Amino acid sequence: MTSLAVQGIGQIAVYVHDLPSAVRFYREQLGLRYLFEAGGMAFFDVNGVRLMLSQPNAADPQQRASVLYFKVADIDHSWQALMAAGTVAREPPQQVYAAAGTAQWLAFFEDPSGNVMALMEERKQA
Repeated sequence: MTSLAVQGIGQIAVYVHDLPSAVRFYREQLGLRYLFEAGGMAFFDVNGVRLMLSQPNAADPQQRASVLYFKVADIDHSWQALMAAGTVAREPPQQVYAAAGTAQWLAFFEDPSGNVMALMEERKQA
């Protein structure tokens, strides 16, 4: 048993073929609250869960499925707990975005079926 304490789903990635048309669909037809675009990705708020739209990376066949991003309070501790339990690592914790006093940290791993999952921590910055 690990000491990982998942706090909820922080983000879900959905891979799309045409980002501009997908943004229009999710914004206009579904009425989701648009947040921002960065790095070829678009983000929406779905009642507190962030939805990320992105084109798949052709070099990574695992990106056919959605990615669940699990919120944690301490990504470094949580990562160590997963690794100690024998979880397959994809990418260790790293800061991927910072704005307005908050830094986004992500770490990627695989479930037993090879599905890519992620840990997610938002850190306040001075």
